[in-house]
Amino acid sequence: MQVLRLHPAPSYHRIHRIARAPSTAIDLTRNVSSRQLNVCQRRYYNPQPGDASNFESIVDRMPRLVKTGEKHGLGLIILAIMPITAFALGTWQVQRLDWKSKLIAKFEDRLIKEPLPLPMRIDPGAIADFDYRRVFATGVLRHDQEMLVGPRMRDGTEGCLVYTPLERGDASNTILVNRGWISKTLLRQSDRKDGLPQGLVTIQGLLREPPKKNMFTPNNKPEFGKFYFPDIQQMSQHAGSQAVLVEETMTPDLLKTYEREAKGIPIARTAEVNLRNTHAQYIFTWYALATATSIMFWMVVKKPPTQISQQVRRTKEWS
Repeated sequence: MQVLRLHPAPSYHRIHRIARAPSTAIDLTRNVSSRQLNVCQRRYYNPQPGDASNFESIVDRMPRLVKTGEKHGLGLIILAIMPITAFALGTWQVQRLDWKSKLIAKFEDRLIKEPLPLPMRIDPGAIADFDYRRVFATGVLRHDQEMLVGPRMRDGTEGCLVYTPLERGDASNTILVNRGWISKTLLRQSDRKDGLPQGLVTIQGLLREPPKKNMFTPNNKPEFGKFYFPDIQQMSQHAGSQAVLVEETMTPDLLKTYEREAKGIPIARTAEVNLRNTHAQYIFTWYALATATSIMFWMVVKKPPTQISQQVRRTKEWS
């Protein structure tokens, strides 16, 4: 029977002495197996970067500062475009203000002139040269062809605008007249007999260009007698008249206005220019936006880097 004797593992110092002494190579072979030697070498002789002869420490190299945040990308491009765009729009509004002011002055100059008799035949292409010109015409109001355009609000009350053909001589000389506003409660002609003058009448008002329809207004339905927008071309074909519009005017009078509303007599407009002119507000808005975005752009570009936005001492290995 053989007895297996276990010998303790050689210590590191013993192996180190054996490995360094050539004269004891026989003892190394005799007392330490190759497997044990490899285990000890892996444990205590793991190669490190510092063991290389050409090793250079990071502290021996010159550091360099790397600044981050230099590239702002698409946001900086948009911020740079904004003040330019806002300034261009503000300049465009200056031109619009000049155009609108001259247009209002031209219309107001026409209002102070004496009213002209409206010719029997009118060239639709020449109406633009006489827009807001005071005119008068005599004829018979065709209440049987009356058209109500609405709904329209006046002082918080819902109603409609009354468009009635004015027949002057034969049907080819008929024009359309915007007589004014009536309340929703008096839309039926049987409820407003005082608002339906008979026989020859003289209408004094403003010769107007046909208004332009916006994209949000629904289309008219002439076959059902529903008009949401005064499409003069369409309405003239429906009534068999010329595509000429005259807006009846009246002198502003509060008591007379109340009386007309109660009796169902259309409340006509006043002889004044009612064009909106808000371009001065747009000019202030766009130029203020251009100034604000320019300051923002300057602050972003010229802002000094903070401690967080700087990377300290990067070496080649780190980058």
